[in-house]
Amino acid sequence: MPEHTPVTALPDVPAAARTHTEDLGAFVTASPSSYHAAAEMVRRAEEAGFARLTETDAWEIVPGGRYVVVRDGSAIAVVVPPSAGPTTPFTVLGTHTDSPGFKLKPRPTTGRDGWVQAGVEVYGGPLLNSWLDRELELAGRLVTRDGVEHLVRTGPFARIPQLAIHLDRQVNEGLTLDKQRHTQPVLALGEVSDADVLAELAARASTGGHEIDPADVVGYDVVVADTQAPRAFGAREELWASGRLDNLLSTHAALTALLDADADALAGIAVVAAFDHEEIGSASRSGAAGPFLEDVLGRVADGLGAHDEDRRRALAASLCVSSDVGHAVHPNYPERHDPANQPHAGGGPILKINANQRYTTDAHGAATWQAACEAAAVPTQEFVSNNAIPCGSTIGPITATRLGIRVVDVGVPILSMHSARELTAVVDPWYLARAMGAVLVR
Repeated sequence: MPEHTPVTALPDVPAAARTHTEDLGAFVTASPSSYHAAAEMVRRAEEAGFARLTETDAWEIVPGGRYVVVRDGSAIAVVVPPSAGPTTPFTVLGTHTDSPGFKLKPRPTTGRDGWVQAGVEVYGGPLLNSWLDRELELAGRLVTRDGVEHLVRTGPFARIPQLAIHLDRQVNEGLTLDKQRHTQPVLALGEVSDADVLAELAARASTGGHEIDPADVVGYDVVVADTQAPRAFGAREELWASGRLDNLLSTHAALTALLDADADALAGIAVVAAFDHEEIGSASRSGAAGPFLEDVLGRVADGLGAHDEDRRRALAASLCVSSDVGHAVHPNYPERHDPANQPHAGGGPILKINANQRYTTDAHGAATWQAACEAAAVPTQEFVSNNAIPCGSTIGPITATRLGIRVVDVGVPILSMHSARELTAVVDPWYLARAMGAVLVR
């Protein structure tokens, strides 16, 4: 009889990987919306000694300085080495803060037949069925008449209930959800005339004795988020399930790498750029297709005495590592993957390659990434799409086009991408952070 290795005899996950991924869970939990994610980045950066910059103020940038700036749901953190000068290049770790799901519509209080509901619009490309029968929250920002922005989150508040099988006997042969009729969450019993979603949000945004009058809420950006806590599971708890891994996993890894980096050892000016609106194309003032990163890099260079020629030289020598989650080979659908390139969960971060430049990795970028992974003692693997199944894209091509700097696309292999709850291996986020740290000091 052949010998069999019991599941319980599989190798243990390194303690450092567990610590990293548990902190990722805390980051995700604190970030139900892109606005919360940007705020959590600022909180962690300020705790580490970064100075908060405001775009409407004059900036004083000095060698050895550490800075963080927010534009809506995007945040950029910068570490300037003590030796930096006008032509010092940038090393950018680029990610995004938003996730596919639902966004609150205008006139959001709706319902019928004794149910109060929230009117929502589909945001990006979520797996709709994965949002059914989950306790959901509303989270985002409210803006009052005085122009003040208030972050808000409700905690468990709503649910999109699925139709019982008794009323749809063919549901297991194919579930079809109408994006308008079948995705509006319920949140209370009663008549619509007696409820007000914005009043509930205003009440929950009122903190420190400061009450917000619902009538003063004149603008809002509020999304729906899953409230189930991230957690490890599996025979050796080597798997990790969480909402919003796409792409808070990369954002957390990049920020961790930056905060852990030795400023004296940096290869250039280290930057983490976490953008909103990637899931809907990045075309916004705070998205990767907007001018946010270019503005910040330009102002940092100006503060170091750079002129136009200096800035061009610095950008020509710069690098951006664009990090977004990718597809691990799916054991139930292996035919959907390239037969020769099948990245496995637990096998380390992936290098994304696409002949049509949906990912921007080229030979030089691939060599840089390989060297970083080797320096960090991190395994790495390649991802390329099955020719019959077009791949998505990232902020990578957009950043390369806007700034003209070399960009390499990487990520972590996951399952259930764009689900309300995604799956990765505990070790892979830790591997990614280590490799990113090696890039910063290459």
